Amino acid sequence: MAESWVNLAERIGADLHLELELSVQGGRRAALIRALREAVRSGRLAPGTRLPPYRSLAADLGVARNTVADAYAELVAEGWLTARQGSGTQVAERAEPLGADTRVPKKAPPRARGPRHDLRQGTPDVSAFPRTAWLTSYRRALQQAPNEAFGPGDPAGRRELREALTEYLARARGVRTEPGRIVICSGFAHALRLLFGGSGGEVLQGPLAVEAYGLPFHRELLGAAGVRTLPLPLDKDGAQVEELGKERAVLLTPAHQFPTGGPLHPSRRAAVIDWARARGGVILEDDYDGEFRYDRKPVGAVQGLDPERVIHIGSVSKSLSPALRLGWMVLPERYVDSVLEAKGEREAWVSVLDQLTLADFIGSGAYDRHVRRMRQRYRTRRDRLVVALAAHAPHIEVTGIAAGLHAVLRLPPGSEQAAVRAARWQGLALDGLAEFRHPEAVISAPVGPDGLVVGYATPPEHAYGAALEALCAALPPG
Repeated sequence: MAESWVNLAERIGADLHLELELSVQGGRRAALIRALREAVRSGRLAPGTRLPPYRSLAADLGVARNTVADAYAELVAEGWLTARQGSGTQVAERAEPLGADTRVPKKAPPRARGPRHDLRQGTPDVSAFPRTAWLTSYRRALQQAPNEAFGPGDPAGRRELREALTEYLARARGVRTEPGRIVICSGFAHALRLLFGGSGGEVLQGPLAVEAYGLPFHRELLGAAGVRTLPLPLDKDGAQVEELGKERAVLLTPAHQFPTGGPLHPSRRAAVIDWARARGGVILEDDYDGEFRYDRKPVGAVQGLDPERVIHIGSVSKSLSPALRLGWMVLPERYVDSVLEAKGEREAWVSVLDQLTLADFIGSGAYDRHVRRMRQRYRTRRDRLVVALAAHAPHIEVTGIAAGLHAVLRLPPGSEQAAVRAARWQGLALDGLAEFRHPEAVISAPVGPDGLVVGYATPPEHAYGAALEALCAALPPG
């Protein structure tokens, strides 16, 4: 029977037709519950209304008595109805109907449409996530995991992952470490929280020297922890580390300065190590996209120059996906215990299964294969950007080295905000260089002051060409 209805007007003194879709998924009991619930919610069944005995309603609907009895019992349990011995079943007094102006809509309001094209920095091509290879590693990790892996964890992270990272970072990034000096975290921001404001107390103290350009989110996070950040000027050779003074720590992106795009010059790498040794300071090395160099082999990590003076921080947010929330700190020995204390015994750690999966993913060679594949894809993306600008906006220069997941376009002075607005009119989301400038920074040539930060890795492959067309249309004329 597709539909049944019963006129309850004579029984309860109300003009009520109870319509039931008895053929829909979920069965007749579920249909009856939905219909009665909606009748109470809408006010067609007023508080205090007595409902027919379930035997009578069952006969009228042509359903089993237990179907009605179970529906009544469910609605009593939910608070829609009340049932007392000798009084029958009634609509609960607290079941107030919703007014017409407050009725919950059946469908959520449509979300505001986002931009048609997205060239914002910070995100890899998420459509390229290696689902099949990751699933293979997940299954293998799950099958091989020891029973103790499903109990309380180690704050440092799974030994399997720390061993895999020790081998991989030595081979790919020139990092010198051992598993006992690696602490797994959920990413760079989590590392900063542990170092400057963990639950067990501060591991490091400010002020902290930072590059004149960087992520505002990181500065805000540090500011919320009471850490003052002091900007270091930038030039073609990277951060001017000779300007370091009495600070006890400095945060650098030496492989590929974010966002301006240059590497830290070898002489400055040596100079910042000398500063740390002389001052008893520490260098925080953000290796956010160190694997992605396109014109030569990636430059090794600064940590390799002095493992006792550098905290090397990495993650899979650019190489795999920010959704995984997997990162690591390679620590000088003197900081390991204090970082673990800050992390705590019941900290919200990274999923053990994700850690074991990444360990297998690295150990099986799948991670290296994925990085090589994405390195080629992003190199092609960057080359297409350069070619498009040469054809349509030859006066716009792409600055920085051929590396990473973004590029900076140098603009004529005073044109950055107009270009960002023009991009918005084109349905294109991207950031101006000024968004990343430290508020206390003094900027001079050759860095800045006007530019666009173009995240060429962000769009899926099929959408990249249209995004480039929108970008070229938004650029100021020559």
